[in-house]
Amino acid sequence: MENKKVKKIPLRKCLGCMESYPKKELIRVVRTPEGDVCIDLTGKKSGRGAYICKSEACLKKAIKSKRIQSNLEITLSDELIEALTKELKGEDK
Repeated sequence: MENKKVKKIPLRKCLGCMESYPKKELIRVVRTPEGDVCIDLTGKKSGRGAYICKSEACLKKAIKSKRIQSNLEITLSDELIEALTKELKGEDK
């Protein structure tokens, strides 16, 4: 019998539905050290991250409940919300 190490899959919680999923199944929204907020598709950008499912409903729920704002410690502008929604729609295709 071999003792193989089982690789632990990192789980993250979606700020919309509050369910835990493997990190690779979620979209990371990151606030960079410069203060920019963008979607990080690689999951490797430096900065403070927040995770949401790849659904527009979860993004809307996370914005409405102000979870993204409190998690990233920022205030989301309308332009930023629109940009995140557009990027997410592009991701769904």
